[in-house]
Amino acid sequence: MGDGAAPLFPFPEGWYFVASQRSLAKGMLLERQWLGRHIVAWSDDDGRVCVAESVCPHMGSALGPTVGGRVRDGCLVCPFHGFTYDIVGNCVATPYAPPPKSLGLNVYDTRVIQGLVFAWWSAAGRPPQWQLPEEPPAGNDWCDLEIRTVRFPGHVQEIAENSVDLAHLRYVHGYGNVQPIGSTTVDGSHLLARFEFIRRGPIAGFVGSVYRVSAAAHVHGLGYSFVDIQEHSIGMEARLWVLATPVDGTLVDLSLASQIREIRRPKRLIVGLGFLPPRFRTWVMNRLVISAQMQDVQQDVVIWQRRQYRPHPRLSRSDGDIGRYRRYCRQFYPDDRVSEGG
Repeated sequence: MGDGAAPLFPFPEGWYFVASQRSLAKGMLLERQWLGRHIVAWSDDDGRVCVAESVCPHMGSALGPTVGGRVRDGCLVCPFHGFTYDIVGNCVATPYAPPPKSLGLNVYDTRVIQGLVFAWWSAAGRPPQWQLPEEPPAGNDWCDLEIRTVRFPGHVQEIAENSVDLAHLRYVHGYGNVQPIGSTTVDGSHLLARFEFIRRGPIAGFVGSVYRVSAAAHVHGLGYSFVDIQEHSIGMEARLWVLATPVDGTLVDLSLASQIREIRRPKRLIVGLGFLPPRFRTWVMNRLVISAQMQDVQQDVVIWQRRQYRPHPRLSRSDGDIGRYRRYCRQFYPDDRVSEGG
């Protein structure tokens, strides 16, 4: 590809989104392709989650619902011989004999944040080398998460690069007065970039609106970005999770999850929404905000899916901290496969 280099290794080490905890409720069994593997996920009656490779260690059967796998009493039952596995992957029952003590599923370390389920991936088989951040403060004044997902050919490193590529905010999305706030900082697996901008558009329901926004993008690996958003003209606080997950080495699932704090006394009239009760108004605003974010993503997808990765880009002064970001990324390729294109 670009610069004569091979493509980036498709599965960097890190934490990646699996599903919403809501989708695993009431005995639901989820199956999907995830970082080149087929996995299953479910939760028990106490809400504890298991993410496991969809291969029964007994005789190799797939375990997903499409072949007859099911959850019973909080445990996963193999469709081939009925071997049953608990939430930590241990075989706890078979139909005809005591369960073999040495038999267990290949399970992944998991973490749940605000009802979003993540699992740790390492091509080298290493245990988690760092942890995701603590949950942000929550309360009844925050609306429920709204989640949208789009799939396209791409790479997670290039998606997360948007956090520091402020120039593209002007040129691709038409934001005005885009400025960094301080310097981008790196502390181990955590990269923090702060910036501000002006957005013009119909987010609140009418053309001609002007929104003055400050954002702090917290990047924790290449699959988890959390953006803390302050909109100053209305007085709106919002949260946006940007979750990029490799599917099969070519395709990426990009999920956005947004949440807004209840707007009780907006600083500015919200046309079409002012007559609504605050809680319902916040829910509507959240849907409008994530729809606007998805429009931005669709603009990016046109570029991402045709982009050639350049390990040595010809950067200019206006490119900001892209070089620092590229150096930050190297830690997520622990066996030096970053040299295949990074």
